Amino acid sequence: MTMLIRDLMTTPAVTVTAETPIGTALGLLDERKITAMPVVGKGGVLEGIVSEADLVQDADLLNDRVPIAAVRTTADTPPRRVADVMSHLVATVDADDDLEVALDLMWSTMVKSLPVLGKGRVVGMISRSDVVHLLAGRDDRIRAEVRELLAAECPDWQVDVHDGVVTVSGPADPHERKLADVLAGTVKGVVAVRIH
Repeated sequence: MTMLIRDLMTTPAVTVTAETPIGTALGLLDERKITAMPVVGKGGVLEGIVSEADLVQDADLLNDRVPIAAVRTTADTPPRRVADVMSHLVATVDADDDLEVALDLMWSTMVKSLPVLGKGRVVGMISRSDVVHLLAGRDDRIRAEVRELLAAECPDWQVDVHDGVVTVSGPADPHERKLADVLAGTVKGVVAVRIH
């Protein structure tokens, strides 16, 4: 059973527009503990992406001294906006794609997060941290789901899970062993099933 991106993505996505001031965008990244945000136009159409790397690339942000150029500017100088630093070329995935599509894209492009599209609009974000969270709790989730499935057949069967490999102890006859194998194998994330 495959996992779709929609099953794991963060939704709704935290987005900004091209006109969002850089300071506001930095505040959102910090407040939400995220590394990138889609830049959207009217109707949620993706225009680009802005990442923490884009926003902190300006050394003047880290300098407490007032630069000489700032003294010469007039009051009409507009504040810096997301449009000034955002990336226009964006790797995206579709909400109905398999999770493997996002994983392959993240590792091949070295991006930490990807906008998720649905019907051409931004519907969420998928990040490496989402995948880490899934993997960290995977064995506990699998154990609980397999136990629930097997409880109807025999509540005293023991279930152990390690790195996605399910070990079921207790089934005695071949029919019970086959049933335990088939039921445990239907749980999302199971890599292999061993019957003892």
